[in-house]
Amino acid sequence: MSELFNLQLSEKMEPVLEAVKAFIANEINPVEQEFHDSPKQDNIWMLSDRQSEIIEDLKSKARAQGLWNFFLPDWNGEGVSNLDYAYLAQEMGKSHLAPEVFNCNAPDTGNMEVLAKYGTPEQQQQWLAPLLAGDIRSAYAMTEPDVASSDAKNIATTAVLENGEWVINGEKYYISGAGDSRCAIMIVMVRTDPNPDAPMHSRQSQILVPMDNPGVEIVGPMNVFGDPDAPHGHMHLRFNNCRVPESNMLLGAGRGFEISQGRLGPGRIHHCMRALGQAEVALEMMIKRGLSRQAFGKPLIKLGGNFDLVAESRIELDSCRLMVLQAAKAMDVLGNKEARVYISAIKALVPKVTGEIIDRAIQMHGGAGVSQWTPLASMFTHNRTLRLADGPDEVHRMVVARAEILKYGQ
Repeated sequence: MSELFNLQLSEKMEPVLEAVKAFIANEINPVEQEFHDSPKQDNIWMLSDRQSEIIEDLKSKARAQGLWNFFLPDWNGEGVSNLDYAYLAQEMGKSHLAPEVFNCNAPDTGNMEVLAKYGTPEQQQQWLAPLLAGDIRSAYAMTEPDVASSDAKNIATTAVLENGEWVINGEKYYISGAGDSRCAIMIVMVRTDPNPDAPMHSRQSQILVPMDNPGVEIVGPMNVFGDPDAPHGHMHLRFNNCRVPESNMLLGAGRGFEISQGRLGPGRIHHCMRALGQAEVALEMMIKRGLSRQAFGKPLIKLGGNFDLVAESRIELDSCRLMVLQAAKAMDVLGNKEARVYISAIKALVPKVTGEIIDRAIQMHGGAGVSQWTPLASMFTHNRTLRLADGPDEVHRMVVARAEILKYGQ
């Protein structure tokens, strides 16, 4: 298992990583502020004309340079390893626009991977092809308001097969991306086996549901720290006798839990590496602010324990990065299922650490740190939310602890 400790970026990906860095610096960064400052539409769930122009122009340039769809490991001979992608994701995390520009944005990446692994040729033609082209966006509907969704087996939304159609009823909330007017398709986790004596892991299924289905009701947005996060959005949805063809089932009835475990592992790696990229930006901002401002006759960076905070931030960042790289390597060597402890360890640790680093940067900026003048407030809320997304900290710590205890036969 010495291969698990080879965390070096592959030689073939070295020029790609440099190209990603150069594209972000030369193409994305010069227009990112204009994108955010662009006057909004009356409909907050739509990009403005200028925002659409900026993002589509960047996507076109990225696609032309081959900087596109990095995340699918070895699908049809394309894509990169999880380890190589981790390096790319960290760079993309330094820019709000970069993940979408390179067509590597959540939740689309996870949904595309599901369709690539489990979709039928017809499902892939209808939904995977336009997602890979960046023509549409998608959502993944799992979390529910009336059950403890930290336990993925607690699905209450039902799907009943009637005359060649699945009839779906139930509610979902905090469904990320479902507010975006470009979101065309959802993967919905449902309960298809009503038998209470059936094995818990075989009661759930995953079904493709178009957003424009008349049985899909968008109740409204779920705000995050008071912000609707438009146009992406985290929506409260209701399924009212929502009918879809029997052929919209993914992989087969009763295999939803199996799909979700395969889907969420890579997504957690992606989230953590992007979070580390954000924390790198926050640390840089903290140091520059501390060097540029004076109080009591000294640069802020030399007051109080700020030296220690800079040192702690660098040590924590590098430690977390090594853990994430090893988790990515474990996925490549052992497979997603066998790497689950590595994945849970980094998911429990990284968002907490990156949130603390961003908080230190906010403190160094004073009032400006929580204002619209810097991206720090948005970065902080995103990282805090990440401690709940794809499983809360407590669930991931439970996975790690259980694996440790099993070593002693308990």
